[in-house]
Amino acid sequence: MKFKAIPVLFLVLLGAMPLAAAAQSKIGFVDSDRLMREAAPAVRAQQRLEKEFEQRDQDLQRIARELQTMQEELERNSLTMGETERREKERAFNDMSRDFQRKQREFREDLNQRRNEELAMVLDRANSAIKDVAEANDYDIILQEAVFASPDIDITDMVIEALANGR
Repeated sequence: MKFKAIPVLFLVLLGAMPLAAAAQSKIGFVDSDRLMREAAPAVRAQQRLEKEFEQRDQDLQRIARELQTMQEELERNSLTMGETERREKERAFNDMSRDFQRKQREFREDLNQRRNEELAMVLDRANSAIKDVAEANDYDIILQEAVFASPDIDITDMVIEALANGR
């Protein structure tokens, strides 16, 4: 009986060794969403996008107001207009509405493409900063996605600071 217990004890000890090694590992966590909201490069990228698309957005808002005015005028005056005039105004409204929808779709597509380009650049810089912080502080692993992470291992502030300092 004694000899059967020794291999079992050996296997239990052998299985516990990786747990002991893992307990000594240094783990960090970075909140990616917070990083993309608060990091200086992300904020600057958002400002660039807003500035770049501001005029087109204002134009779309202006066209939307014009369409609203045209629709209200058609509804208000359709009974007093002649058939030809009403058809012409409806046709103009439909043409303008179709043009507005096309411009709106192009705006969204262009904005999404530029946002993805800016996001890729920010992510590259953020990943580089995360790696620098991890190496400087001897982290064994840095997690970016987790269901839960203790504030004790959250290094998001250090990464945001590193990005602000241009690292």
